[in-house]
Amino acid sequence: MILNYIEKGCGRPLILLHGNGNSSRYFKKQIRYFSAKFRVIAVDTRGHGKSPRGEGPFTMERFADDLKIFMEEMGIEKADILGFSDGANIALIFALRWPERVGRLVLCGANLSPDGLRFLPRLSFKLRYRLAKDICKDPKKTELADLAANQPRIDEKWLSRLRMPVLVLAGTFDIVKKKHTQMIAGAILGSQLQIMFGAHSLPSLRPGGFNRIVDKFLSI
Repeated sequence: MILNYIEKGCGRPLILLHGNGNSSRYFKKQIRYFSAKFRVIAVDTRGHGKSPRGEGPFTMERFADDLKIFMEEMGIEKADILGFSDGANIALIFALRWPERVGRLVLCGANLSPDGLRFLPRLSFKLRYRLAKDICKDPKKTELADLAANQPRIDEKWLSRLRMPVLVLAGTFDIVKKKHTQMIAGAILGSQLQIMFGAHSLPSLRPGGFNRIVDKFLSI
């Protein structure tokens, strides 16, 4: 299955992974900024944007498999990866499976499980999933809601395997619990933690500060 993507710039590959229900266009401010020094590739994950749904399970593990195939098709042996929200979870799963393919890893708004979310957002996602599955009976909406309500399932103990440089970001008013973000950073040896003023969607709502922080990390 061929994933849709936006590519701009040249240099070291930097892959951008969007969140639930978004597309590569979410990163328009990052594409413009980082393409000055990187080969920026923003990917539409399976069933998002212009990428087809395809067959098989609709899981973050499957999305990570798709990314590996995508990199092979593009001839990319290794890349820096920036993931936002579900994109960060996919990036984390990918890095755990194929660490040799990741140069630097940026995780913005990641969570290891639904329990890492604050109470109200978690409840909202659960209700949305039940509504889509049992009342609306809409397969696409159910799959998207399932990603938020029931995924991912990443064991904290696995994070100690990561050896590449990692930057963990979240907002002060993020839907992810602050202590959960701190736990992720603490479990990754040598990772950097940055809590920015703002909500969950830092790349779009705080692009200036977000881009500068990420740029500094990628340029070390």
